[in-house]
Amino acid sequence: MASPLLPSGATTGDSGGELSSGDDPAAAEAPRGLAELFEQAAAHLPGLLRVASREQLLYLYARYKQVKVGNCNTPKPSFFDFEGKQKWEAWKALGDSSPSQAMQEYIAVVKQLDPGWHPQIPENKGKEANTGFGGPVVSSLYHEETIREEDKNIFDYCRENNIDHITKAIKSKNVDVNMKDEEDNEGQTALHYAAACEFLDIVELLLQAGADPTLRDQDGCLPEEVTGCKAVSSVLQRHTAGKA
Repeated sequence: MASPLLPSGATTGDSGGELSSGDDPAAAEAPRGLAELFEQAAAHLPGLLRVASREQLLYLYARYKQVKVGNCNTPKPSFFDFEGKQKWEAWKALGDSSPSQAMQEYIAVVKQLDPGWHPQIPENKGKEANTGFGGPVVSSLYHEETIREEDKNIFDYCRENNIDHITKAIKSKNVDVNMKDEEDNEGQTALHYAAACEFLDIVELLLQAGADPTLRDQDGCLPEEVTGCKAVSSVLQRHTAGKA
């Protein structure tokens, strides 16, 4: 499967970004051999999803966007778009990194994931496919194949509305229900995630387990202030009043 080649002026999908007509940063700055090797690495990535960590996939995604689009040129996704925010932040962090550098770093990680990979000349070079996470057909950071079960944490389970796994995590006493997501620049707790996703059952479970509804995220928002669900907001307000 060949790596997708973005048509001039077309949007990339997922986290956005657009190329102006005739503007291709990869073609403008990268040597032809490096560009071909990068395309082969992107085509090889789907077969490595089960051995790649979430951090590696974010790393690859950001560099793929830097090559295909250039510097991050889209607004930050909304609070409720957890996946989009992480992908946007990874891309934005590259700043003015050149396409050549992004290609080299992308290829290096693919080689790290598969030391036995020996790239060949692409047979279907130039054939378009759906652009996705870090290359073709990898559509979502939180797709079942992109995060291995052993890599998931309470925040992932909140996003998935997986109340069974959250219950097990709480009963194991190996998780602090008030910890903030270290991978999230917003400083959100599990209660923020559950509230934002409007998962009432999980909100109530977390509160029963000692989750503090008075904790604020980095923007100063309480869990009750990130939800549009009246039922969730009512439960949170009641517990917040009880903490006062």
